[in-house]
Amino acid sequence: MAKQSIFGRISTLVKANINAMLDQAEDPQKMLDQLVRDYTNNIADAEAAIAETIGNLRLLERDHQEDLQSAAEWGNKALAASRKADEFRAAGDPVDADKFDNLAKVALQRQIAAENSAKAAAPQIASQTEVVGKLKDGLNGMKQKLEQLKAKSAELVARQKTAEAQTKVVDAVKSIDVLDPTSELGRFEEKVRRQEAIAQGKTELAASSLDAQFESLEDLGELTEVEARLAALKSGGSPVKPAIEG
Repeated sequence: MAKQSIFGRISTLVKANINAMLDQAEDPQKMLDQLVRDYTNNIADAEAAIAETIGNLRLLERDHQEDLQSAAEWGNKALAASRKADEFRAAGDPVDADKFDNLAKVALQRQIAAENSAKAAAPQIASQTEVVGKLKDGLNGMKQKLEQLKAKSAELVARQKTAEAQTKVVDAVKSIDVLDPTSELGRFEEKVRRQEAIAQGKTELAASSLDAQFESLEDLGELTEVEARLAALKSGGSPVKPAIEG
């Protein structure tokens, strides 16, 4: 029963579609690690079961060989006793002749029993030999699957490391990308642009203030001339005439 269970597990594991299992797994790496452990444990169980099955098969084969050898030996003894009986009968000694004929019959009975035992063991030996062959094939299949699992695990680890390295490179490049407004240089450039805009605004503001001062001076000059002319009128003189160029 235990051997049948081992055989069933071997068949199930060998037929398992690893790629399909990994596609459905939330964490393929964890599933691979678990599968490697399961296969390793089942391979150890299978090896123990196969070793026991082979041991039993060898015992059957040894017993079968002993039965065949025993049958041959009893056959030889039966032949020897029969010939001896013939010799005594030819010599006119029927008593001893019958005695050796009876011995020949006993030997023949033993031969028949050994042959029957050997014949009964033959199907069992054939069946066990077939089981051992299937178990060995299944074990080899499991070992191949285990190597595939280990290779797949190594591949995933390598791909994961490559992906992590690529991510780091992309992040590093992104951090110095002057066109990326979220990068450090982008933020610094935006700060400089704002400072430049503020400086420009202050410059324009200062310029407009200076223009206003000059305009007030011109207005003050006009008022001074008006006051001068008004004073001249009041004093009875003629108004101050503006200078005419040239």
